Amino acid sequence: MKNSVRLMVATLTMTSALATTPALARTLNIGAIGELASFDTSQVSGGTWESDILMDVYEGLVKENPSGKLLPGMATSWETSDDGLTWTFHMRDGANWSDGTPVTADDFVFGWRHLLNPANASKYAYNLYPIKNAEAVSTGKQPLDALGVASRDNGKTLEVTLNQPTPYFLQLMAHYTAFPQPKHLVEKYGKDWTGMEHIATNGAFHPVQWVSQSRITTEKNPAYYDVSQVALDGVNYFTSEDRNAGISRFRSGQFDVLREYPSNRYQWLKENLPDATHMSPMLGNYYYVFNQRKGEPTADPRVREALNLAIRRDVLAKQIMGGTFLPAYAFVPPGVNNYTRQPLAFKGEPMAERMKRARALMKDAGYGPDHPLTLNLRYNSSDEHKKIAIAVAAMWKPLGVKTQLQQAEATVHYQAIAEGDFNVARAAWIADYDDAENFLSLLSTGAGNNYGAYSSPAFDADMKKAANTADPAAREKLLEHAEAIAMQDNAVAPLLFYVTRNLVNPDLEGWEDNVKDNHPSRWVSFKE
Repeated sequence: MKNSVRLMVATLTMTSALATTPALARTLNIGAIGELASFDTSQVSGGTWESDILMDVYEGLVKENPSGKLLPGMATSWETSDDGLTWTFHMRDGANWSDGTPVTADDFVFGWRHLLNPANASKYAYNLYPIKNAEAVSTGKQPLDALGVASRDNGKTLEVTLNQPTPYFLQLMAHYTAFPQPKHLVEKYGKDWTGMEHIATNGAFHPVQWVSQSRITTEKNPAYYDVSQVALDGVNYFTSEDRNAGISRFRSGQFDVLREYPSNRYQWLKENLPDATHMSPMLGNYYYVFNQRKGEPTADPRVREALNLAIRRDVLAKQIMGGTFLPAYAFVPPGVNNYTRQPLAFKGEPMAERMKRARALMKDAGYGPDHPLTLNLRYNSSDEHKKIAIAVAAMWKPLGVKTQLQQAEATVHYQAIAEGDFNVARAAWIADYDDAENFLSLLSTGAGNNYGAYSSPAFDADMKKAANTADPAAREKLLEHAEAIAMQDNAVAPLLFYVTRNLVNPDLEGWEDNVKDNHPSRWVSFKE
């Protein structure tokens, strides 16, 4: 039986201040830190730069306002069953793809099945696993039509059945893995539907040009249901992995926004561009992945523990990064709701004791001055990633470790580590939703972004129990126990916790710092 509480658009619509469209309409130029993998959401690697673009050109059942609050999107209202297992979304009348075709519940059913289709090998498929049979569909154990989602009332209603009550489910609906796909175009053009000559999107903007490794150009979507309240004419996303060059382009007026300026420039920027320099708390971690596949040196738990012991996280945060990161001794970052982090056991121990134990572990594993361990350390191109890698390599040197550094642009880097082509690799995670599960799920056996192939039956059991536990306190304890197991196993090397770092043109309105660092351009305008 459905409850009678319905969240109507009237109760969640934007405030009158947000709805006011400034007279001055211009194109927003954003310096991104990487290249988009695809406009097909099943083929996206998970980078924050990809999320920036996708949230501008697509819209899910719900959307975020500038501060991160959820608002109605393609659905104007929704309700849940008393047991929390069934969600019913009522689709928006007048919502269209940019080619004028109506957006219906069928596009969501199609899009979610597309993402979970094993043939598409989506790294992010697990984001939809709370939906009934989603994991079985993704792993090929059940057909696509077994997914617990259905289009009703000629596409006007979307019904979703979950495996168990999921506290963060509505947050998931704002993530790009839950965006619809244009069924009519995929069926007509196949994989070519994302070409600029065919593509249609349902967000405030639609892409019109893509110059690889240079620029993606979008224009205001005239078919967007709220187009009259979109201030910008369009948005350009420039690939700018050289952050210092990005600062120069920002100062010259080529960029209105630069995402993630280098940490070593913070003090200078704060002194010279105080109104443009933003830094604020963020739900994100920066860590090194240990390749634990058979035959890898880091598959040895003694080696992983020794490497973890030798890393001086305070030095990385305060000296190498100039105070623009926080030292990380746990995997889940501070600020996550209803959660207490479970740090590495050696936190607080004197460095001399840690190094003594690290050397003993390496010796026990068969390594030392006469038999050094050579490691390949991969990272995606940026000055700060290089600085951190060099610093960590120096910290490992007293253990007799010879570290070979290898860098690549972001798309190539993440493809390589997903294929297991590394010993140790840099990775990071920015929260998709405010829940510890969003971070810990990265370490679950078989997860798409479990780059190191860490696998612990005890960890997996806790995560599975937590997913089926409705009581918040009991669920929290299970998640905390899972993190404690992973840290005891030295599953990864947590290094740093993120803060947001952006350069923002002071003439922009509608840009607000928030813990997820999401900034939909739909709300942005230039002051008159």
